[in-house]
Amino acid sequence: MNYADIKQYDVANGPGVRVSVFVSGCTHYCKGCFNEEAWDFSYGQPFTEETIATILRYMQPSYVKGLTVLGGEPMEPQNQPAVLDLLKKVKENYPEKSVWMFSGYDYEKDMLGRMWEEVPETREILSCIDVLVDGEFVEELKNLSLRFKGSSNQRTILVQESLQAGKIILYDLEQQ
Repeated sequence: MNYADIKQYDVANGPGVRVSVFVSGCTHYCKGCFNEEAWDFSYGQPFTEETIATILRYMQPSYVKGLTVLGGEPMEPQNQPAVLDLLKKVKENYPEKSVWMFSGYDYEKDMLGRMWEEVPETREILSCIDVLVDGEFVEELKNLSLRFKGSSNQRTILVQESLQAGKIILYDLEQQ
C-alpha cells in the first residue's frame, strides 16, 4: 500500500487533535472528490514499518485524541492488510485513543455483506474501528454544515456498538 499524506495535527477529521493517514488507491471515483490524486494506488509513498513507527510517535502526546484513516479508500481489499497492521499496532499502543475511518463503502452492504466473507482482514479491521463515516461522497448532496462528513448521505456509525447490537448505532455529534 502507498499513502498520500500523514497529518500530524488534524482537527477536521474527527473530534480533537488527531493524527490522520490518507491512504492511496480508490475505485469509487466520486464526482467532486477532495482528494482525487489519491485514487491512484501508486500515488505517494510506500507504507512501511517505519511509517507505522512515525504514526505511533505522532500519537504519543496526551492531547492527541486518536487516529483517523481515510484516503483514497482504506477499505479497498488491497489496502486492508496494511491498514489492519496499522490499526492493530495503534490499539496495542494506545487502547484509550479512538480510531476513526472514512470509507466510501457502505457499512451493511459492503463491509458486513460482501467483504465480511470475501476479504479476510475486514472483520478484524472493524473490530479496531470506533467510528466509521461510510458512504460515497455525493456532490449533489454536499453540505458544508455537516460535521466530519462531506455529503448528507454519509453516516457516522459507532462500529463496536453497532456490531454488538446487530443494527446501526449512529454517533451523536452533539455530544462533542
